[in-house]
Amino acid sequence: MVLLAVAFIAEAQQAAKIPRIGFMTGNADARAEAFLQALRDLGYIEGKSILVEQRYFTERGQVPALVAELVHLKVDLLVVRAQPTIRAAKQATKTIPIVMVTTQDPVAAGFIDNLARPGGNITGVTTLQRELSGKRLELLKDVLPGITRVAVLMNATAIDDFKMYEAPARALKIQLHSLGVRGPNPDFENAFQAAAKGRANALITVSNVVLNAYPKRIADLAIKNRLPAMSERSDYVNAGGLISYSADEAASYRRAASYVDRILKGAKPADLPVEQPTKFELVINLKTAKQIGLTIPPNVLARADRVIR
Repeated sequence: MVLLAVAFIAEAQQAAKIPRIGFMTGNADARAEAFLQALRDLGYIEGKSILVEQRYFTERGQVPALVAELVHLKVDLLVVRAQPTIRAAKQATKTIPIVMVTTQDPVAAGFIDNLARPGGNITGVTTLQRELSGKRLELLKDVLPGITRVAVLMNATAIDDFKMYEAPARALKIQLHSLGVRGPNPDFENAFQAAAKGRANALITVSNVVLNAYPKRIADLAIKNRLPAMSERSDYVNAGGLISYSADEAASYRRAASYVDRILKGAKPADLPVEQPTKFELVINLKTAKQIGLTIPPNVLARADRVIR
């Protein structure tokens, strides 16, 4: 009887164990809600059948400590976004499964061995955000056929982000002008003054933790300076930017939740292929176009997946 009682208690304790997920990204926004809602849709109940430890950072320097904190909590799985976060998680643990949502080619970045069989403890989704650089410049050229100078608003420390635009810009005979800002309080006003001084015809905003907290401020300054603004994320267009071209980020986070589900049910990250986006979204804000006195060509407007009027 004693042995049966001990076995029953041990079984009950094991059944009561709730998986703990570490979720970390820059800035709390709709992406986190998309991930959490996808978990609910899969049948998980926060606090009852799953625990989600959320951590957010606004500067790269915060990343290692936050990742270490989640590892110290002995989470069962990590969900991370952005190159410094993925790299920190990869360095922090070889055993905890990691589901990444990355904007880059994860093989080229050294996160995994290959897309089909990642190897190690990392798998997830790539949004190919940087790989769409040329397409964004082409779209700007379609909207503004006479374009010759484009300002690139970016985190001053993320030089590689700027480099992704250099080759396609040369091919399109567009001169790029770097507008680097630094957190935690970016000097956007000075950056836009530099764009005006450099006679920029348009602006591209590079998605980054430093900039992503200020989509409305950036949009307002672009309108004030009558600069057509292309973005790497649709939330910038929702805030008043002119145009964006990207994979659906909310869909990427919903897919990340499906990886969490499969791994918690026994799948190994090494065996789960990394997914690439199959659908890209062109979003155009006609209200902004009107404010800056720009007419969007009908052939571009016809290609839009969503139009804000």
